[in-house]
Amino acid sequence: DARKMIVDGAVGMVEMALDRLNQNDVVHLDEERKAAMVSNLLVVLCGNHDAQPVVNSGSLY
Repeated sequence: DARKMIVDGAVGMVEMALDRLNQNDVVHLDEERKAAMVSNLLVVLCGNHDAQPVVNSGSLY
């Protein structure tokens, strides 16, 4: 099934991104921020439409 292949590939890319960020000591994410990043990446990678940029004008935390 094509959707399963897309999701499997997206999960693999998210895992690689998290590993690379950790290995290269780029950023330290707590579990909540890591979950938000994973969710956002999966939405973008598995979505049927192009990603739309969003500018946050306030603090999220």
